[in-house]
Amino acid sequence: MADLRVSLGKITLTNPILTASGTFGTGEEFTPFLNLDRLGGIVTKAVTLEARSGNAHPRIAETPAGMLNSIGLANVGVEAFIREKLPFLNALKCRVFVNVAGKTIDEFAEVIRRIESAGGVDGYELNVSCPNVKEGGMAFGANPEMTAQITEKTRRATDKFITVKLTPNVTSIAEIAVAAEQSGADALTVINTLVGMAVDIHSRKPKLATITGGLSGPAIKPVALAKVFQVVRVVKIPVIASGGVMNVDDVVEFLITGATAVQIGTANFINPKICEQLADELNEFCRLNQIDSIQEIIGTLKLNK
Repeated sequence: MADLRVSLGKITLTNPILTASGTFGTGEEFTPFLNLDRLGGIVTKAVTLEARSGNAHPRIAETPAGMLNSIGLANVGVEAFIREKLPFLNALKCRVFVNVAGKTIDEFAEVIRRIESAGGVDGYELNVSCPNVKEGGMAFGANPEMTAQITEKTRRATDKFITVKLTPNVTSIAEIAVAAEQSGADALTVINTLVGMAVDIHSRKPKLATITGGLSGPAIKPVALAKVFQVVRVVKIPVIASGGVMNVDDVVEFLITGATAVQIGTANFINPKICEQLADELNEFCRLNQIDSIQEIIGTLKLNK
């Protein structure tokens, strides 16, 4: 068996397979389908200070090569998360990272402070890139100064691992990546969804109540790869890839490009077993290619001269 361990700063994952926030809840719904402890880790659905019911319906629409969503960070709020979800997460052997969102910079830090007081998680993913909320969300992550302020403020709230989830909907993702790194981020998650839209030709109305939403799935993988490539060239901290992973070849492609770990999102809706399968298939890929350690793959992209 190949050594699939990877390091995200001080955090070691048994393998580079993580779930993507918003596609896996807190994992409880997936326990009939796979062994969560086989994963490198879970990134929970976003948690905000107060409970949120999310955006109006319809807020999901399928597209030919992906999915549009406009959930709007629906969640139970941090206190209910601590009371109802954290005990389950604390019992897992895999790493647990809580995705944190907020309407203000102070809210990000307050959510983390409350979870810190409860204890039990390995770190946090700052959601500064959700395209489906009016307050905060992508507006934070599209601005290097605001990204830096959120990172600095949350850094003071915890000594644990922090990754900042970046939006691709900007002119220069590299500039924002550097701002997050210089402000104390331990890693960067690249990317969140792209802004997209679909129209019902019979009603002549947008398929989402919010008109536009976040596009995910295989349609965005080439964009995610390009963004990972741009970011790994300008930062020294690990990059976690997220965007359109559907099979083990996609995982290896991101690792070769320089990602240290890979999140699986939309594919969970098609095959709830896929995260565990990918961990197995990655090991088989290494065996077939006589690779002893996954480290032999990471960042080995050969550029055309």
